[in-house]
Amino acid sequence: MLKRRLIPCLDIKDGRTVKGVNFINLIDAGDPVELAKSYGKQGADELVFLDITATIENRKALADLVERIAAEINIPFTVGGGIDNVNDVSILLNAGADKVTVNSSAVRRPELISEIAGQFGSQCIVVAIDTKLVNDEWIVVVDGGRTTTELKTINWARRVEELGAGEIMLTSMNNDGTKSGFSLEITGEVSSNVNIPVIASGGAGSMEHFREVFCNTGCSAALAASIFHFGEITIPELKRYLINEKISIRY
Repeated sequence: MLKRRLIPCLDIKDGRTVKGVNFINLIDAGDPVELAKSYGKQGADELVFLDITATIENRKALADLVERIAAEINIPFTVGGGIDNVNDVSILLNAGADKVTVNSSAVRRPELISEIAGQFGSQCIVVAIDTKLVNDEWIVVVDGGRTTTELKTINWARRVEELGAGEIMLTSMNNDGTKSGFSLEITGEVSSNVNIPVIASGGAGSMEHFREVFCNTGCSAALAASIFHFGEITIPELKRYLINEKISIRY
C-alpha cells in the first residue's frame, strides 16, 4: 500500500472554522487561513475545506476564501460545499483547489460524479460519504446529517467508484467529534469493497486512534479536525508516533 496520509479538515461556516459533535453544537475553531498556513508548515499531507452549510443554504462554496487559503499552502487542497455542476468545479479549481468533494448532490444526481470525472479526471473528484448506524445497518445520510437516505453505505461506495470517483471520504456520523476513535467496522468494510483510496473520518481523539485505523482497516488516509485545530495533537508528533509504530507514512 502507498504511504498513509494525515489530513486536517477545515469545516467552514460563515467564513470561520467550526467544529461540533455528531454534526451539531458547532463552536468556533479559528481563522481558516491561519490554520491552513499552520498545517502546511507542520507537514500535513493534504488539506480539506468543507463549506458545511452551502448545500443547506442553497449557495456555492466560498471561492474567495478558497483562493486566500490556496495562496498560503503548497499541499494538495480538496474543497467541497454546494457543488452541483461542472461549472462549480471549474470555479473552485481556478480558485486554487486541486480536488473537489461532492456529497448530497451526488446522492441526488449520481451522474454528477461521471460528469466531473469525465471533464477533469477521476483524480479530481472525491466523493464524501456520511454514514450513520441505523437499526444495525450503515446508511448514507445527506444535508449535513439532517436527512437519512435509504442507501446502504457499502452499495453506495461501490457505485461511486463505478461512476468515476477517484477517492472516498468516509465519515461516521456516530463517531464525529466524539474523540472515541474512528469507526473501524464501516471503514474496514468500505475499504475492502472498493479499489480506490478511502479517507477515514470522524472520531479521532488520540494518536492511538490513527494507529488503530491504519492497522485494522485498508484506509489510505485519516482525517481529523478539532484535535489539530485546538493543538491537542500536532502533525509532527503524530507522524513521529506512527513511524515508531512501524506505520508507513509520508515524512
